[in-house]
Amino acid sequence: MPEGYDWIGHYRTLSGYDENQGVFYVYDSFLGQVNGDPIPDSFTVMDSMWRHFNRTFIVVYEPQREALLQELLGDYWEVEKAAQIALETATAEARADSTDGHAWFNLGSSLARLGDFERAALAYDRARVEGVPWRMTWYQFEPFEAYYGAGRYNEVISLAEANIANGAQYVEETYYWQGRALQALGRTTEAGTAYRNALRRNPSYDAAQTALNALGS
Repeated sequence: MPEGYDWIGHYRTLSGYDENQGVFYVYDSFLGQVNGDPIPDSFTVMDSMWRHFNRTFIVVYEPQREALLQELLGDYWEVEKAAQIALETATAEARADSTDGHAWFNLGSSLARLGDFERAALAYDRARVEGVPWRMTWYQFEPFEAYYGAGRYNEVISLAEANIANGAQYVEETYYWQGRALQALGRTTEAGTAYRNALRRNPSYDAAQTALNALGS
């Protein structure tokens, strides 16, 4: 939460941890470094922020060490099993505090990853009632996927329009899902425009290019 922002998404690079001290060692492009060394950050503080993104992580590793990594990650190695674990965690957190918007949002994201779009959309409905930061959909696009998968196309469009109006006009995924919903409603000319808007932001966005090609535009 840098100065001037109430909440904003940010990637951090974890290079190690110390269980005795209860800290991760973090490289942070916003906060910088301490004499070239990573910054220590407590497990508790890190998790309090990380849970806002359903504790998503990316592992960078040398290809020849893949077998070791697979052994270390266990069930987290498989996307579906990892999503199931995240679902169980979010469910427990929502039960512990039914007013926790982040828990409901994570519940929706896990269900969307597992393809249960109807329940995911309902979980996102609850998250929006309980309250989550308005920038959430700048970074996390599962709500678009869930509402689309549940056939709630007008809500996808409304969410995309709100995103664009609130500063995410450079986020290509916003336009892509706007286009998907417009196309589902038979508004193909507008859908083509949305896909082209996505590609203007990111010419390498394959999903948008594929969707545009399928329209014959």
